[in-house]
Amino acid sequence: QVQLVESGGGLVQPGGSLRLSCAASGYTFRRYAMSWYRQAPGKERELVAAITSAGDSTNYADSVKGRFTISRDDAKNMVYLEMNSLKTEDTAVYYCRANRWNWGTNLLYWGQGTQVTVSS
Repeated sequence: QVQLVESGGGLVQPGGSLRLSCAASGYTFRRYAMSWYRQAPGKERELVAAITSAGDSTNYADSVKGRFTISRDDAKNMVYLEMNSLKTEDTAVYYCRANRWNWGTNLLYWGQGTQVTVSS
């Protein structure tokens, strides 16, 4: 049974930092690209950051470039999102996602999300 469990969210003041973690289980972690998405109230879910299965390439939304860093630890089946210089507009539920293309099928798994609130 595939599980992605996010943690590390919370309330932080503008300019502060948080580190989100996503613990993966039930599948071969190293074969999957991992990403973080977020969804703010009344808005669509958007990609925040992604990292390849090999961990050799990353991609970020323009709004978080230079502030957020995605990383993975295949030995621990974990993916992280380091968030610095947080802004009020970063407030959202953050979701961990795993995906892998296999014979034309996109195998896709989502976590339940963790709330991040940036407010003074």
